[in-house]
Parts: sequence; structure tokens; C-alpha cells
Amino acid sequence: MDIDENKIDEAALALMYLTLHDHFRAWKQIDWEVTKRLHEKGLICDPVGKAKSVVLTDEGLKKSEELFNKLFAKS
Repeated sequence: MDIDENKIDEAALALMYLTLHDHFRAWKQIDWEVTKRLHEKGLICDPVGKAKSVVLTDEGLKKSEELFNKLFAKS
């Protein structure tokens, strides 16, 4: 199967919106390859470390909310 990694990344970022705490942190429960790509895109800070959460950048926080509403909000 040919997988669109951008769609996976968007869904993962949208789901991070569900676990937001401290305004900009999200629980790190996403596949490492996905978090690596989100970091490379500038949407989250470096996910490597012992912390159980990642920090969303300003752009990542905004896009996370937009994608959450687009993918999961009722019309």
C-alpha cells in the first residue's frame, strides 16, 4: 500500500490537540517517525528526550487546532 505520510502527519498533529496541556504541550504517544517529521516541518520542538510530552511551536499549535476542527468537528 502506498501511504501518504503527509496525511498521517496531519492526523497525528490534529490528535495532539486532544492531549494539549500547559497550553502548548502534547503527550508523546505518536510513532517516532511521525514526530521526527513533525519536528523537521517545524511544528514541534525536538521530540528526543525523556519527557513524556512534546512542545508544539506557535505554528504547530495553530495548525493542530485547524486540523482538529477540519478532521473531527461536526459541521
